[in-house]
Amino acid sequence: MGESWGVRKVWVASGIGIGLCLSFVGLLVVGTYMAAGSMASGIGGGAVGLAKGAVPAAYQALVQKWGNLCRAINPALLAAQLYQESGFNPEAKSPADARGIAQFIPGTWAAHGLDGDGDGDRDIWDPADAIPSAASYDCKLASYVKDAPGDPTENMLAAYNAGAYAVIKYGGVPPYRETQNYVKTITTLQKSFARPVGRVSPSRQAAGAIYFAQKKLGTPYLWGGDGTAAEGGRFDCSGLTKAAYETVGIELPRVANDQYNAGPHPSRDELLPGDLVFFSDDLTNSRAIRHVGIYVGGGYMIDAPRPGAVIRFDPVDTPDYFGATRVTEDGAKALPTQAPEV
Repeated sequence: MGESWGVRKVWVASGIGIGLCLSFVGLLVVGTYMAAGSMASGIGGGAVGLAKGAVPAAYQALVQKWGNLCRAINPALLAAQLYQESGFNPEAKSPADARGIAQFIPGTWAAHGLDGDGDGDRDIWDPADAIPSAASYDCKLASYVKDAPGDPTENMLAAYNAGAYAVIKYGGVPPYRETQNYVKTITTLQKSFARPVGRVSPSRQAAGAIYFAQKKLGTPYLWGGDGTAAEGGRFDCSGLTKAAYETVGIELPRVANDQYNAGPHPSRDELLPGDLVFFSDDLTNSRAIRHVGIYVGGGYMIDAPRPGAVIRFDPVDTPDYFGATRVTEDGAKALPTQAPEV
């Protein structure tokens, strides 16, 4: 649900009325997208680092270290797998009896589990063992299919889903819809865990999301609100951002901290209108995010801040500013739809 913002000191520049703000935002959006064509796009080469706070601090060093175990994987890819499997929950258990942060089935663990922390045991529930084991298993699969044509990472992921024999048989990713979707999901999701080394491509849908949010200015906040008629058209923070992007054909998760993984992460000085901006009391862990808004430029966002307030313009440069996400359609589609049981 949308997280309450708690007690935050907010301010709005005096003398700026809603009409003036709307005009300002409209001009800003036009100017931004006229300039966007000159930006370099995508994520460049080089060593892959992790985006700030994308992996909980307790696991970041493990993911960074073991994500470099072989050339077929990288830290962001390993993080994407862990997030897809368990949401970084070390106590997760699936209906198929997959266990822990890496969701190993006991039989697979018996063959591939490592004593990653050197304490004398191989504990499927211990991230210090399970994360190294997940990386090691990926690299073993990559070695099994190393001679198959195509991209080594995609072949490794296909082997993870369908088995190495299928990859060898078909000379690459096999023609199974489930396997092809899995490969696309993980390779897309890794972008939300990677620290960009170049400019992040502008969003094509941002202006439409902002247009929706502007129309909701002045609407009272409602905890858990999705804007339905029964709720009087009211929203909480993540309900507003979800509804705004639904109007441009992008389905976001309901919870703010999951929305953080719906695309790559521009730095503060690279923010563009339409980016989602996030806030947290723990700046080392994206899973602790508790508030989200839609950036409109000039250091401001539109957000549904807290009970008793209305949807309004608020500044983003506050001590609890966590980071931003440039939402993409593929990024949103790659997000897990159901977390494992605990």
